[in-house]
Amino acid sequence: MSKNRSWGGRFAGGTHAATAAYTQSQSFDRALYRQDILASRAHAAMLGRQCIISLEETKIILAGLDRVLEEIDSGHFTWKPELEDVHMNIEARLIELVGDAGKKLHTGRSRNDQVGLAFRLYVADSVTRWQSEAVSLCDTLTKRAAEHKGDILPGCTHLQPAQPISLAHHLLAYAWMFRRDVERLDDALKRVRVSPLGAAALAGATYPLDPLSVAREVGFETVYSNSMDAVSDRDFALETLFCAAAIMMHLSRLCEEIILWANPAFGFVRLPDGYATGSSIMPQKKNPDVAELMRGKTGRVYGALTALLTVMKALPLAYNRDMQEDKEAFFDVEATVEASLRIMAGMLNELEFRVDKMREACRRGFLNATELADYLVGKGLPFREAHHAAGQAVAEAERHGKGLESLSLSELRAIEPRVERDVHATLDYAAAVRRRETPGGTGPRSVKRQLKQMQRWVDGRNRQSAG
Repeated sequence: MSKNRSWGGRFAGGTHAATAAYTQSQSFDRALYRQDILASRAHAAMLGRQCIISLEETKIILAGLDRVLEEIDSGHFTWKPELEDVHMNIEARLIELVGDAGKKLHTGRSRNDQVGLAFRLYVADSVTRWQSEAVSLCDTLTKRAAEHKGDILPGCTHLQPAQPISLAHHLLAYAWMFRRDVERLDDALKRVRVSPLGAAALAGATYPLDPLSVAREVGFETVYSNSMDAVSDRDFALETLFCAAAIMMHLSRLCEEIILWANPAFGFVRLPDGYATGSSIMPQKKNPDVAELMRGKTGRVYGALTALLTVMKALPLAYNRDMQEDKEAFFDVEATVEASLRIMAGMLNELEFRVDKMREACRRGFLNATELADYLVGKGLPFREAHHAAGQAVAEAERHGKGLESLSLSELRAIEPRVERDVHATLDYAAAVRRRETPGGTGPRSVKRQLKQMQRWVDGRNRQSAG
């Protein structure tokens, strides 16, 4: 049986050892120690400014918190399971170091608003790192796209060859996905960076607190509007987990393409040795394990989002201990997303694109059939009739085991008399790509605009981070 000095006054008996082990969180929430100390420093400074404690006591507390931070950073801090969480461990050590002044730190706050602020600070720090890695991945995709502006491959729908596109266009599609992820996180940060400190347990405090000054000192711009909502809100974590799930979904889609393209049946890429593994029994194998694991880890992130939604779905106001279950899953997501973004950028940077195989695949898939239909429309045929005639041409080419571009003028005229000698120039795959210059299309000028837009955005984000 153990006693907890922070709340044990009401209790005659101690907590059973099994209960203490079941309810403790210090084994994992110690990851919040920097954020907790940052928030405590801001709270102590505010207490001094508001004359709730003396300025001398404020100085003593701030110096003590610095010593606690040094101990944790150096690995000399002793974590005590009986003190339940990171917050009580830090406070107890502060009191040991500075005495009675340390006991005044908790004036005007509850663990409910204290935990909320520390976790929000941790989430905000995580989001900033994710954004940095996602911007780097966009940069890598943009640079690899710039190397392959003139290379073409089959663009697919339903995983079936559809139309020829530039490899640059394909890679830039993913860059736009990750750019949206960064911008989505920008928006989420507006709701993460709201300080709940001052809400106390649920009803506010009787002291003349200045919550806005605390918020600004920790880098937040605003504070809660309702004290009950402040201590019971985990929307900020849910929204961030959704953003993480979207990032992993985009990564998983890219992984799926890399896995398919690495298969010799496609042969579009060669995996870098540093991002592949072999087989214990089959010497010829080069397995895309990194991409497969990343695809698999997407499920962990989805699971964390679903888990927290489930935790929150039936909680009455205000704080409930169920909400302690918000952190372990988030810590796992934080590490998974950051590592996945970084590793994907590294893998793409070293990936070898087999552009000869891509071009060959275009010839096998009749990807110029739409070009023939559009050509016939240009000759005055209604699109539905042109579509039917192009389909007949595909069937004819398939019977003879050749591409549309290899059908003779007489063979094409037998299907549709309006075909003229200029048809074969239209059926050229590179020409098909060049003609698609509508905004956002795969044509060279459109791709050049995309490359400029994306590189300008990447450079702007990097300047913003450096500033």
